[in-house]
Amino acid sequence: MVLLKFIEMRSSFNPFVIITTLSVVLLLLFSTLIFPESMQVGLNWVKSAIFAHFSWFYILAFSCFLCFLFILSLSSFGSIKLGMDEEEPEFSFVSWLAMLFAAGMGVGLMFFGVTEPLTHYFSDITSGNAQQQQQQALLHTLFHWGLHAWAVYAVIALALAYFAFRYKLPLALRSCFYPLFKDRINGKLGDLIDIVALIATLFGIITTLGFGATQLGAGLVQLGWLSENHFGLQVAIIIIVMSLAIFSAVSGVGKGVKMLSEINLGLAFTLLLFVLIAGPTLYLLSAFNDNLGTYLSNLMSLSFNTYSYDSDHSGWFTGWTVLYWAWWCSWAPFVGLFIARISRGRTIREFIFGVLAIPTLFSVLWFTIFGNSAIWFENHFGGLTDFLAVPEALLFEFLHRLPLPTITSMVALAVIALFFITSADSGIYVLNNIASRDKSQSAPKWQAVVWGVLMSIVAITLLSMGGLGTLQTMTLIVALPFAMLMLLMCASLWKGVSADKKYFATKITPTSTFWTGDSWKERLGQMLSQTQEKDIVKFLKRTALPAMGELRQELINVHNLSVEVVQNFEQEEPSVEIHIKKDSMRDFVYGIKSVGHNIAEHLIKDEALPHIQHDMTYQPITYFFDGRTGYDVQYMSKNELIADILKQYERYLSLLADIGQEFMAHEQAELAE
Repeated sequence: MVLLKFIEMRSSFNPFVIITTLSVVLLLLFSTLIFPESMQVGLNWVKSAIFAHFSWFYILAFSCFLCFLFILSLSSFGSIKLGMDEEEPEFSFVSWLAMLFAAGMGVGLMFFGVTEPLTHYFSDITSGNAQQQQQQALLHTLFHWGLHAWAVYAVIALALAYFAFRYKLPLALRSCFYPLFKDRINGKLGDLIDIVALIATLFGIITTLGFGATQLGAGLVQLGWLSENHFGLQVAIIIIVMSLAIFSAVSGVGKGVKMLSEINLGLAFTLLLFVLIAGPTLYLLSAFNDNLGTYLSNLMSLSFNTYSYDSDHSGWFTGWTVLYWAWWCSWAPFVGLFIARISRGRTIREFIFGVLAIPTLFSVLWFTIFGNSAIWFENHFGGLTDFLAVPEALLFEFLHRLPLPTITSMVALAVIALFFITSADSGIYVLNNIASRDKSQSAPKWQAVVWGVLMSIVAITLLSMGGLGTLQTMTLIVALPFAMLMLLMCASLWKGVSADKKYFATKITPTSTFWTGDSWKERLGQMLSQTQEKDIVKFLKRTALPAMGELRQELINVHNLSVEVVQNFEQEEPSVEIHIKKDSMRDFVYGIKSVGHNIAEHLIKDEALPHIQHDMTYQPITYFFDGRTGYDVQYMSKNELIADILKQYERYLSLLADIGQEFMAHEQAELAE
């Protein structure tokens, strides 16, 4: 009881979610420390069972994710915005790409950029002459790091951003299932979704921490600063980097991660260009075209290949492809929440293109320059294969084959460390979000410390038990249930956008006819005068407010409705609006605001348009409770304006009993957030 009271009073945590998650993690830690051998046997048994019975599921699920995104982007749903129709993106396109890429797989690219192509090149998965083996090695590498990997991130990020910014639900994983489960997402069902996501995310991030720590240690040894990449060094690295990540996390996503991501992307590009110029440049440029074409032409066959007719390579398949798919699933809640957070205002089509195409192209470029270069140096000079047993050291050994190895190794260390920090920083933000009872509430800063310490302890414990293999096994286990949830998420998202499209395409039922001709001279005079803001304010006070006031009295006195008229003449865009309240539904809101438009200089100088004299003109534009695009009402009389409000209210009422339930029926308190 004391613990529950503390959680409710002093933290943003959902008690059931955080207590269940910590219980699972602590049980794992204590079991590992007390029964290390039994735990290792048990983990290996579970891993073998998943490989034997669920490999097909991972392959099919990932292919479904990618196909789903392609269909969504090419359909009419692609034009839907992640937010209201008039919203613009919060971040520039370049900043957006930098942040999603740095959070997505930065540490992995640094660790596997040289290691994976070289490993495949010398494995039995490739065949033929040296050129064919090299092409196949890069093909398998790009398959693991290309569209399929980013499709997982895109599915969950798109669902999160759509339901948060379009449906006005909390930015939370449980919100992604609203069309399927409705208000049950606010109960224990939603808590269970958060628990599965929280555990998967925790171990996905911890696995990456393990890779980053071992590679940073190898880099320090390779530079001659330390003599051995031992366990104690890796522990020290995890503690130092996690401390920096915690410090960055408390500065906020908009400050810390954005700045670090842009700096790190610049450093990564610098290192990439250096290797391209210092290495076999023409060969690498040609290989890029070849790798991209080979990857795209083999994409379909690889997407569904489970090696059921090639049992000799089934071990390679489960040890690489299935393990990667599990890793991406475990990272999906973490990366998805972060990408969603920074993607408000983009269309679904733009979002899918940005999250799939751009990072995939960069991955092709990265693995071509580092992977093909490594194989080229191995074929011409040899020596790199000696380090395949210690993959964390391969990148630095490779850089010693190029000019300025000390400088480039230091740059590589900086890139790894910054990727490490941004991943942990973003991870802390996401873990706080998933575990919170109120997703809009800022988490206390001490919670960032708690997550940082917890991730460090689990990473150090599992590293001491069996190294990276144990971390990967845990990732494989916890990712499976979340992959199943993601398939449900796709169905939920499709149902949501279908309701959205029907909702905004609904025609207004005419209830009055305007422009009868009774006041045509007055309206002509209005058309041939350039309205300024003072004219709009006069219209709002003399026409709009009386219309709304008269309608309000009728709705209150005769129909017993709760109605409020709000006027804002002091703000930048003067406005008036009428609210017709409805419990457990989004209130009907009809507003009119003054909107200014720039006038082109050549129109001001045009003698045929003598009424245009100012560089700005203003119009009274309507706006609505659901974000639809408004229109100009400056020519309406009081009664016509009342009729226009009523026809919008008629549309609102007709939608309540139909598809409006899908789009408007959730808690009023959540909408206010």
